[in-house]
Amino acid sequence: MPSPAYRQVRRQLREARSKAKLLRAEPEHYPTAVDEMLRFGSSIHNFRRTATRDTELGGKQIKKGDKVVMWYVSGNRDDEVIENPNAYIIDRERHRQHLSFGFGIHRCVGNRLAEMQLRIVWEYTVELRIDAGV
Repeated sequence: MPSPAYRQVRRQLREARSKAKLLRAEPEHYPTAVDEMLRFGSSIHNFRRTATRDTELGGKQIKKGDKVVMWYVSGNRDDEVIENPNAYIIDRERHRQHLSFGFGIHRCVGNRLAEMQLRIVWEYTVELRIDAGV
């Protein structure tokens, strides 16, 4: 079964053939396109923790023992951090600014391998027009 990132990007490429044409014409955009693909379709859905003390976050009170969840789709579309976050921009300037592999000490150690695999898959998918309808 295709990953969420693959399904999301396949849908995006079908809806905007110009993106696939851009990748064919300017293959140097593949690395930034992969980050944008991951930002749009992270395979990690959420990250849950239990508050160890009372605190305030974003104007909300969090009590010790409360369950706190970070939704990656929300973090990857935060309009305070990412300009025009709901647009799929293959050549986005700050393309590495996403949470799809986690962050800090929880960042996936295989992230570079995953990025390389996605880049290779998408080079073939776009170039050969495989199963994306582009």
